[in-house]
Amino acid sequence: MSEDFNMTMRKFLKQVGVTSQQAIEDAMRTAGSDATAGKDFSAKMVLTIDGLEVEHIVTGTIKGRD
Repeated sequence: MSEDFNMTMRKFLKQVGVTSQQAIEDAMRTAGSDATAGKDFSAKMVLTIDGLEVEHIVTGTIKGRD
């Protein structure tokens, strides 16, 4: 794969990671510790790429703040 491809893919994935973490942290803060303490939350990330017919789903669990 080309250097441009690698660079743009890494930049996109970094943006996804950083902005997703911020969104999760904001949601946890907004919900408050009483609503999140000791709870597990199911999470799902869906990646679609127009023109490539890609749909990639990642699921996991995020533990609430104590």
